[in-house]
Amino acid sequence: MPTLFLRWRQRLSALSVTAVIVSAGCSSPGTPATTAADLVIANGTIVTMNDQRDVLEGGTVVIRGSDIVEVGPASIAAKYRAARTVDARGGIVMPGLINTHTHVSMTVFRGLGDDVPDRLRTLIFPLEKALIDRELVFWGGLHGMAEMIEGGVTTFVDMYYFEDEVARATVQAGLRGVLGETIVNFAAPDAPEPYGGLGYARSFAAQYRNHPLVTPALAPHAPYSLDEGHLREIAKEADALNLPILMHVAEMTDEVETLRTERGQTPVEYLDAIGLLSPRLLAAHGVYVTDSDIALLKARDVGLAHAVVSNAKSARPVAPATKMFKSGLRIGLASDGAMSGNTLDIIGQMGYVAKIHKLDQRDRRAMPAVDVVEMATRGGARALHMESRLGSLEAGKLADVIVLDGDATTLVPRYDVYSSLVYATSPKDVVTTIVHGRVLMQDRRLTTIDVRDVRTRMRAIGRKIEDAVAKGIPGVR
Repeated sequence: MPTLFLRWRQRLSALSVTAVIVSAGCSSPGTPATTAADLVIANGTIVTMNDQRDVLEGGTVVIRGSDIVEVGPASIAAKYRAARTVDARGGIVMPGLINTHTHVSMTVFRGLGDDVPDRLRTLIFPLEKALIDRELVFWGGLHGMAEMIEGGVTTFVDMYYFEDEVARATVQAGLRGVLGETIVNFAAPDAPEPYGGLGYARSFAAQYRNHPLVTPALAPHAPYSLDEGHLREIAKEADALNLPILMHVAEMTDEVETLRTERGQTPVEYLDAIGLLSPRLLAAHGVYVTDSDIALLKARDVGLAHAVVSNAKSARPVAPATKMFKSGLRIGLASDGAMSGNTLDIIGQMGYVAKIHKLDQRDRRAMPAVDVVEMATRGGARALHMESRLGSLEAGKLADVIVLDGDATTLVPRYDVYSSLVYATSPKDVVTTIVHGRVLMQDRRLTTIDVRDVRTRMRAIGRKIEDAVAKGIPGVR
């Protein structure tokens, strides 16, 4: 214990010395600025998430256009003539969080059937078939995006119907989205014939090709909801159109049992056999994966979205995310949709990820805080194969940055920034959200979404859904 205490004391002393050195390096008044910048974030604890995991006390982030041009001590601010300055006031400045799997427009159904068994078939699919249209997708999406901006999410991955409406809301909100049009083997809200989502997806992809904020994707729902022929076709189409593939994988017990019985394969092995396991694929959940599956996912350079809260709420086992992370597999964090995980923030996910894995392994050392922050930022970027542009605060990367309130009650005092982020932070501690160099929220005020208008519309949509459910929805049991 004395040795541990000494190390802790030495660490605190080192932090204090760093703060003094950075402060001493500040430029004197009157130093001429030499280079134009659009935005400077000053006076923050910069959690860079770079390779060295540098944390800069009293640091500065300089942004020009959509890019970060420099990250460093306070003194670098003197080199720039900034059009706008955000004073972090000692708060935490870090890369924007990445939500690697959601169905954002399902905010319209949040709170329906939370404790119902087999919700997917007995509730969700019938509700969507009866009620989902362009209006619900757009407004539900915009509502969810407001929640994500408020919680520091700057990039999200979505699978749903009428995905062009999700894209329209994404552009209006100013968020970054990887957006997949859902493809299933039955008639869907936006496709009256089975597999009609594939044609819809082609049109959607053409509409948003090379968009700075929207990356279109193909989203085959799951191995159990598409046949082999169409899955092979989707793999070829993704190659031809250069698109990501988003898919639920190894999430359901009957999915695993059916493939084991019919093919003698796991879902991961099956997807590999038909050509879907590739760097294009972002697989959601991965609850029922084996050690050999993990090795195969890594070998094929697949990304994985870990949605621990949604999985727990569905009474599923804990996905082996610790093994995945330690193996070097590309793994990020996810909320799932608002009917599954109920909230869309990633800050809340971080605490659950750390604690549930410790409980599952009966080991306090499991899933340390720094690894969880890694998965929420760089890990999500790696899962999307976007780590060259996202996931850390470094010169040359896109300016997706968030600021957390340094005066938040649970962040004072702050000894270890990673522990504070994972175990003490709330989504409401985010005060500023910046995407592509644009301030979407400052001092908790959203600049791109009229939240009062959105909430008014959502209440009206809620009444419409409530009335429809009361009258009876075909298929809902």
